[in-house]
Amino acid sequence: MLQTLDRELSVALEAVRQACVVCRNVQAQITPEVAVKKDRSPVTVADFASQAIVCRVLGDAFASDPIIAEEDSAFLRMAGNEPFLDSVQRELAAITPSPSKEGILSWIDRGGASEFSQRFWTLDPIDGTKGFVRKEQYAVSLALVIDGQIQIGVLGCPNLPMADAWDGRQGALFSAVRGSGAQMRPLDDPAAAAQAVRVSSTARASAARMCESVESGHSSHSDSQQISQMLGMTGEPVRLDSQAKYAVVARGEADIYLRLPTRKGYREKIWDHAGGVLIVEEAGGVVTDVHGRPLEFTHGGELAANEGVVVTNGRLHEPVLEAVQRVLAGGQQA
Repeated sequence: MLQTLDRELSVALEAVRQACVVCRNVQAQITPEVAVKKDRSPVTVADFASQAIVCRVLGDAFASDPIIAEEDSAFLRMAGNEPFLDSVQRELAAITPSPSKEGILSWIDRGGASEFSQRFWTLDPIDGTKGFVRKEQYAVSLALVIDGQIQIGVLGCPNLPMADAWDGRQGALFSAVRGSGAQMRPLDDPAAAAQAVRVSSTARASAARMCESVESGHSSHSDSQQISQMLGMTGEPVRLDSQAKYAVVARGEADIYLRLPTRKGYREKIWDHAGGVLIVEEAGGVVTDVHGRPLEFTHGGELAANEGVVVTNGRLHEPVLEAVQRVLAGGQQA
């Protein structure tokens, strides 16, 4: 039987909250000119600063835990990239006392694990970089995996409203501990009581709402459209970037999220899903790959034993999975 994970959850929530503060500060500086030019400089600064702060907090609390994260410090160490490191240092100085450049680089490299361990964390410091640049949805995703199973999932969604889009309260922090349900807190109020979140009760596929990426680079929109038509769905898809889609399904604003293969042989990265998977499952939903297999977090940084991802409210999983398989099979035959 697993020991209590109260401390791990508390540390993870604080690490993600701090990372979201840094990301918000950087995003606020993005000008329309930067967005039009698709300048990735703000993303680069926020990405490294976010990873640095999360790895620092985790490393201080759990020094022996490996962290499989998306970034490493190699780019910041390259000649000519000193301005990026200066910017990262400046952003971190706003929330942590006098961080040195070498200290920052070492924090980032705490996320350099790549092999499976019996206990490890996995981090995406900014999931949804295009949404970040557009000042739309992005997420900081963190998960703790023990013996191959996600035990804690945390998603920080700085631009996702707590409730309705018109309530004016932006920023939600989602979390789940295996066997204890999923919760949501205001990002800006750590002391606020957590609210339970549950998936929708939609049982008719024709009444379901699909949640998909704004752009089709990570999942095939054409396949999603075929699947929607096959299921008789008539509503417009809910389109937003990042693992915020997991949060939207978990709290019942959408019923289905598909991450369909865009090329043969592609395997998803674990940090793109681990934080959101447990939150949906603990909210009552189901997550599998396109073949109906559970996602396996035992192969290092990739979901090497899986293809694509299918997320539903549970009630719709079988008909959605059947439609996915039919559409993908048709594409393979073409």
